[in-house]
Amino acid sequence: MANLPKGDKKLLNAWAFYDWANSVYTLTIASAVFPIFYEALFTDKSHYIDVFGMHLKNSALISFITALAFLVVAFMSPLLSGIADYVGNKKSFMKFFCYLGALSCMGLYWFDLDSIYSGLLFYFLGLLGYWGSLVFYNSYLPDIAFTEQQDAISAKGYSLGYIGSVILLIINLAMIMKPKLFGITGTDGEAAMKAMRYSFVMVGVWWILFSQYTYYFLPKGNKKTGEAINKDIIFNGFKELKKVWLILSENLPLKRYLYGFFVSSMAVQTVMLVATYFGAQEIEWKTKEDSTTGLIICILLIQLVAVLGAYLTSKASEKFGNIKTLIVINSFWLLLCIGAFIITSPDQFYIMAAFVGLVMGGIQALSRSTYSKYLPETTDTASFFSFYDVAEKVGIVIGMCVYGIIDQVTGSPRFAIVFLALFFFIAVLLLKRVPLKKASLIKTLLVTKNKNN
Repeated sequence: MANLPKGDKKLLNAWAFYDWANSVYTLTIASAVFPIFYEALFTDKSHYIDVFGMHLKNSALISFITALAFLVVAFMSPLLSGIADYVGNKKSFMKFFCYLGALSCMGLYWFDLDSIYSGLLFYFLGLLGYWGSLVFYNSYLPDIAFTEQQDAISAKGYSLGYIGSVILLIINLAMIMKPKLFGITGTDGEAAMKAMRYSFVMVGVWWILFSQYTYYFLPKGNKKTGEAINKDIIFNGFKELKKVWLILSENLPLKRYLYGFFVSSMAVQTVMLVATYFGAQEIEWKTKEDSTTGLIICILLIQLVAVLGAYLTSKASEKFGNIKTLIVINSFWLLLCIGAFIITSPDQFYIMAAFVGLVMGGIQALSRSTYSKYLPETTDTASFFSFYDVAEKVGIVIGMCVYGIIDQVTGSPRFAIVFLALFFFIAVLLLKRVPLKKASLIKTLLVTKNKNN
C-alpha cells in the first residue's frame, strides 16, 4: 500500500482501529474471563499450589507474575522508545509484539495446573506483547496525525477499543452461559470451561485479524536520522527519563502531583487487576455457574457505568478543577476499599461494581490530562509522558506485590484490599499539597533550562 499523507482520514482511522483489535486482551484476559477460569481450576476449594519451590496462594501467585511482567515492561518501555525514535521500520516491531501477545493468548487454551509453568509463561508473554505493541502504536501518533488532530483520533481509538472489547465479551458470555447452543459438549461445568478456553483463542484471532487493517495502511516508520542503531540510541529512552527527573527538582507543582499520582496508581491499578479474583474467592455465590456468570456481568456493569463516570468526572473537573476532583475520587476509592472488607453477597458485589465503574471511568483520563496541564512549556512532551508511563507501571509492580504478599500471609484478599485504602489516604494527602495553578516563575525557569539543554 502506498504511503498515505500525514493527516489523511483513512490513515487516522486505520491507526485508531488497532484499539479495536487489541482491547479485547485487557477485558477478556486481564479483567474478566481468564481470572474466572484461573480460579475455577482450583475445584477442590484449596486456593494453594506448590510452584517455584513454594506453597503459594493462587491469587498471590498471579499477582506476583503480573508484577514481574509489569517490571519487565517498565524496564523495556524506555529501551523500545529509544529504538522507536530512530528505527526505519517500527511497524515490524509493533507486529512482533502484537503477534507475541495474540499467540500467547491462544496458548492459554492449554493452561492447566498440571502444566502450570508453561501456562504462566503464556500469561506473562501475553502481557509483554500487549504493552510492547502499545509502545510502537503510541509512537505512531505524531507521525500520522497533526497536533490539532491527535486528541480527537486518540479518543476515537479508545472508543473503538471499548466497543470492540465489549462485543467480544458479550459473545464469550453467551458461550459460557449457553455452551450447548455453540456446539460445546460436556457437563455444564466442563462445557463452561471449554467455552472459556475457546474465548482465549478468539481473543488471539480477533487481535491478529483486525490488526491487519491497521498494518495495511500504517507506514513502515519515519527514520529520523541516518545513524544505525547503536548503544546510545538504545539507551536514549533512559537518558530522557533522567532529564525529566532533573527537571522535576525545579518544578514543585509537577513533582508533588507525580507523587500523588504514583501512590494513587499503586492502588487503582491493583484493585482493577484483582477485582475478579476477589469476587471469585470472597463472595458467597450459590453455585460455580452463578459465580462465573455473575462475575462477567459485574465486569460488563463496570464497563458500562465507567462511561457515565468518565462524563461526570469531566464535568466535575470543569466546575471544581482537576486536583479537587481527583481528591474526591481518591477519597471515594478509599471508602470502597474499606467497604470491600464487609461485603459477602452477590447483590452487594453488584452494587460495589457499579460504584467502582463510576470512579474508574474518569480517574485514569483525568490523571493523565492533569499531568499534561502541569507540564512545562516544552516540545519534548514524549519524554515527560514516557516518565509518566514508567511511573505508572512501577506503581503497579509495588501495588501488586503488596497485595500478593498480604494475600499470601493472611490467606484472604479482604485484608489486602483494605490495606490498599492506606495508599488512597496517602494519595489524598499528597494531592492536597499540589498548587492549583503553576507558578509562572517556575515555568520561565524551566523554559530557559530546556532551551539550554
